[in-house]
Amino acid sequence: MGRQLIFVIFALCVAMSALLLLIIFAEPVAGAGGVAHPLFKGMSNGGDGAARLEHIGAYAYAFQALLLALIVALSTLGISERHRTPRLRAYMIATFVFSLFVLWRMVAGHLHFLATGETSFFMGFPTPTAWAVYGVWAGALPLMFIYVIGFRQFIYTEEDEAEYEQLLIEIQRENAEDER
Repeated sequence: MGRQLIFVIFALCVAMSALLLLIIFAEPVAGAGGVAHPLFKGMSNGGDGAARLEHIGAYAYAFQALLLALIVALSTLGISERHRTPRLRAYMIATFVFSLFVLWRMVAGHLHFLATGETSFFMGFPTPTAWAVYGVWAGALPLMFIYVIGFRQFIYTEEDEAEYEQLLIEIQRENAEDER
């Protein structure tokens, strides 16, 4: 993976920019910003949710998927190249897949509600909202576990610590020589 990771990150950013342009220039939907509420002045109804997503729904989903990939790629970039083993890559891919699953459940639940007008509830929230409230932060847990449990294996190994200690000794030696 080495140095090509930065090019993957660049490609993700370019693809996200292209999707944003597609969203910006998508055909506007009447009432997308809400419509006046029939009973309460100053209040707006959201309008037709399915119509709002008709032109940009796939773009928005793809953008979020790319954003999740970018988060994983940037987290991987924060790890020294020599520690980016196939095992770490497998963990990062699993993290991305888990995050995509959460996103898919959230979006699928919302689309199901738009199509049927029915939803179930989980811990006090409509299921798509529950996926957003409970699932989005849980999607970051695998990354946290990789960094916490795998700290000595991927982030700061025993060899890294020994190398650091050696550098400290050399700096102290140089400072002692400079003081003479």
